[in-house]
Amino acid sequence: MMKHIRYIFSLVLFLAASGILYAQDIEFTASADKAVVLGQNFRLSYTINARDARDLNVPDITDFRILSGPNSSVSQSTQYINGRTTSSYKQTFTYILLAQTEGEFTIPAATIQVGNRTYESNSVTIKVLPQDQTQQSSNTIGTGQNQQSQNNRTTVNNKDLFMTASLNKNVVYEQEPILLTYKIYSRVNLTNLSKPFPDMQNFHTQEIELPDQDFELEHYNGLNYQSRLWSQYVLFPQKSGELEIPATTFEAYIHQPIESNDIFDIFMNSRYVEIQKNLTTPAIKINVRPLPAGKTDKFYGGVGHFSISASCSNTSVKTGEAVTFRVIVSGTGNLKLIKTPQVDLPKDFEIYDPKVENKFSLKQEGQTGNKVFEYLFVPQYPGTYTIPPVEFQYFDTKIRQYRTITSQEITLNVERGANASQISHDAAGDIATTIVNQADLKFVGQDVRFHLSDGKLMDIRHLFYGSALFYFLLFAPFVLLIVFVSLYTKMRRENANVVVVKKKRANSMAVKRFKAAKTNMTLGNRTQFYDAVLGAVWGYLSDKLSIPTSLLSADKAIAELEKIKVSNELISKLKELIDNCQFARYTPAGQTDNLEEIYNQAITLISDIDEQIK
Repeated sequence: MMKHIRYIFSLVLFLAASGILYAQDIEFTASADKAVVLGQNFRLSYTINARDARDLNVPDITDFRILSGPNSSVSQSTQYINGRTTSSYKQTFTYILLAQTEGEFTIPAATIQVGNRTYESNSVTIKVLPQDQTQQSSNTIGTGQNQQSQNNRTTVNNKDLFMTASLNKNVVYEQEPILLTYKIYSRVNLTNLSKPFPDMQNFHTQEIELPDQDFELEHYNGLNYQSRLWSQYVLFPQKSGELEIPATTFEAYIHQPIESNDIFDIFMNSRYVEIQKNLTTPAIKINVRPLPAGKTDKFYGGVGHFSISASCSNTSVKTGEAVTFRVIVSGTGNLKLIKTPQVDLPKDFEIYDPKVENKFSLKQEGQTGNKVFEYLFVPQYPGTYTIPPVEFQYFDTKIRQYRTITSQEITLNVERGANASQISHDAAGDIATTIVNQADLKFVGQDVRFHLSDGKLMDIRHLFYGSALFYFLLFAPFVLLIVFVSLYTKMRRENANVVVVKKKRANSMAVKRFKAAKTNMTLGNRTQFYDAVLGAVWGYLSDKLSIPTSLLSADKAIAELEKIKVSNELISKLKELIDNCQFARYTPAGQTDNLEEIYNQAITLISDIDEQIK
C-alpha cells in the first residue's frame, strides 16, 4: 500500500514539474514594423508555440484601420540529428492594418488561453511617417514610390543613395572625446557597401563595435529612406586649433533591374545591371580649444570625469616579501592616454617598474571603465611605513575646470623576516638601532665556500652550437621565406585573372546580395523582394559562369550548367525558381505568397549548385 502511495505521489510531482516546464516554454509574442508610411498596409502578427491555444483577445485597435484578420497560419518542423528528434510548432494570427494618421502609436498587449492559463503578449510601438513630399498626391508610398521609374535607369542619383557624417559636438577641448557617426540612406537595391577607416591625422581614433542591425524606415528631408548606422568612431583631438575630419568615400554597389515593355518578357528573363557608385561625405571642421592654464605636476593628461582609489595586496608583511600597490583611475574620458601617476614610496623599498592594465570599453561618451597601475616593491627593513595619498589632477569636461582628487593613505607594517638584515626603522623610516652579530662575521670565508657550486665538465659534442637542431633553426626562416614568396606570387597571378576571382567569390557575393532580399522580406516589400532574389541568382550565375549580366538569359545559363555537369534536378529547380519569381513580380499579392520559403529555397539552391561546380 505504501509503495503504491509513493508511486502515485512521485507521478503527481513529475506531472506538476512537467506542467511547470511546459508553461515556462510557452512564448506568446506580438510583432510589427517599427515604422510605416502614411497610407501603407502592414502586418501585425501574434505568434504562440502551443498547439492548444484558443480565445485570442486583441485590444481595440483604434489608431489603425483593420483591412483583414485575424488570419491564422501554422508552421511546424521536425529534425533528426545524432539520433535525437526535435520538433517545433508555431501558430500565427495576422492582421493587415492601414496607417491612417502620422505619429507614434502603441498597441497594448493581447491575451490568449492555453489550457487553464492566460498568456499576455508584449505591446507594440509603431511610428507612422509622412509620405514623400513629391508623392503625397498618389497612393504609392515609401521607398518604392519611384521604383518603376528607377527600374529603367542605369544610374543612381544622390537623392536615391547617400551617406551622411555627423558629430555630436563641434567645439571641444584637447583630448575631449567626440562621436563621429556615418549613416547610410537608400531608396535602391543596395547589395554591398565598403567600410573605409577615416584618415585622421590629428586624432586618436577608436571604432565603436556596432551590433548587427537591419535597415529601418526613416523620413529624411521630405523623403522616406531605408536607413542604418553604418559606422561610429570616438575621436580624441591631439592638438588645438581648427582641425578637419576629411572627406571619406564609400564604395557602393546597387543591383538595378532593367525591365522590357514587351508583354512576352513577363515570362522570360528580366535583365539586371550592377551599378557602382562612390558616396563621399563632406569634410567637417572642428574647433579644438587648448586646455586652460592651471596644470600642476600632478596632471597626467586625463580629460573627462574620473575617480581614484589605492590599495595594497597586504598591509602586514615581512622583509623580503613582495607587495603590490595598486592605483585605479575610474571614469569616462581618455583613459587609454593617461600617463602613469607618480607614487611616493619609501626610499628603502626595492621598487620595480609599474605594470599598466586597461580595463575599459568604448562608449559614445569615450572610454568607460578603469585604468589600473600596479607598483611592485619589496620592503628591506622592518618598521611601520606610510604610503601617502596619490594625487591626480584632470580636466573635468562637465564643469570645464581642473579638479584634483586623491586616494586614501595606507599604513604598512613590516616585520623582520628570517633572512633579513637586523636593522630596524622607526615610523619615520630613519635608522634607530643597528645590531651586528659577531658570529655572523666569524665564518664569512666558510660561508662563501659553502655557496660555491661543484664544477662539471661537459662533452663538446653535446653542445647546442653546431648541432643538427642549431642548423635547422638557422636555415628554417630562409626556407619559409622562399615558400611564402612562391605562394604570394601564385596568389597575385590568380588575383590578376578577373574571371578566376569572380568565380571564387561568386558564392560570397550571392550571400551579400541576398541581404537586400531579407530586408525587403522583413519590410513586406513584395515586389522589391522578388527583384532582390532574382538579382542575387543572376549575379551568382554571371560570376560563376563568367557571362556578363547583359548577355545572360535563362536558356544560356541552363546550357552552361549542363556543360559543367550540374544535375538535372538542380537545373529544374533553378528554372522553377526563376519562373516563379518572375511571375510573382507581376501578379497581385495573395494568400499563397510565402516569401520566407522562397528566400530559403533560393539560398539552398545556390549553395547546392556551388557545391556541384566545385
